[in-house]
Amino acid sequence: MNMTLAQSIGDVGKGGLGKLLRYFNLLHQIRKEVKRIKPSLVYITPNSAGVPFYKDFVIVQLVKSLGCRVMVHFHNKGVVTRQDKLVDNFLYKRFFRNTKIILLAKSLYRDIEKYVDERDVYFCSNGIPESLTHHRITDARRLNILFLSNMMRAKGVLTLLLACAKLKSRRLPFHCIFAGAWKDISEADFAIKVNELHLDEDVEAVGPQYGEDKEKYLNLADVFVLPSYNECLPLTIIESMQHGVACISTNVGAIPSVIDEGETGFVIAPGDSDALADKLQWLIEHPEACKAMGKCGYEKYRRNYTLEQFENNFSKILREETSCYTG
Repeated sequence: MNMTLAQSIGDVGKGGLGKLLRYFNLLHQIRKEVKRIKPSLVYITPNSAGVPFYKDFVIVQLVKSLGCRVMVHFHNKGVVTRQDKLVDNFLYKRFFRNTKIILLAKSLYRDIEKYVDERDVYFCSNGIPESLTHHRITDARRLNILFLSNMMRAKGVLTLLLACAKLKSRRLPFHCIFAGAWKDISEADFAIKVNELHLDEDVEAVGPQYGEDKEKYLNLADVFVLPSYNECLPLTIIESMQHGVACISTNVGAIPSVIDEGETGFVIAPGDSDALADKLQWLIEHPEACKAMGKCGYEKYRRNYTLEQFENNFSKILREETSCYTG
């Protein structure tokens, strides 16, 4: 059952009477279906903080009140940022009581450890299907850098631009492509910053890319860079590893458990453009090592992050949890 109240991308984050009515209708439908099916376990993918959490809190409590056990699968984090607030702390205690949890990685457990014993937590990484167009295209003349995410300050767009400016000042060969939808950084603001840093010939923004267009840019890249300030486990890192691309990202969320330092890429602190520039320079000066990192990343993807691997892990969790109550 779809718990999303937004009817379009533009509707995300907005309130209104329409959403409130859809929410009450959703609660009615959940109550009706649970009574009809009488499931032994209800699986929910909730939000972890803020108003979206409050919405999902009510849903979880409703399901529990109907006598069902609940398993929640977090694809986001943020509990630890709200747990010291009086109301949130009260709600989290009730939300996590008698609830089984699935997290994307062990490193994310600290986000909920105040409320949940680790024995009640399962770990299941994301998985993605095999790429249909995995054909590496390399350019030995320069390092091809790819940023693939929304054009937001929180994603580290400005950090990467500053790192590119440092590479240019060191007279190092590179080309950086930013692929993503314009958000709190507008196309005009981005162009002004690029011009200010004298990067007009070295950086280009191509807007959001999907399907075969996204595959094209992944196949052209030597290194994927996501200097984000807040992440859980970005699928774009897994997609880059799938395409044999070295990765540089930050030490937030589950990223350090995905990128093996010095083997599949590098991990830096958010906002550290100096460290990012230094890592990119090292890859420019060691092109064979860059290729080797991409190869190691692909091998790790094959071991841990295929869709088949995810489905096997997820099915095992559900079998284990339901078998406890079916005899």
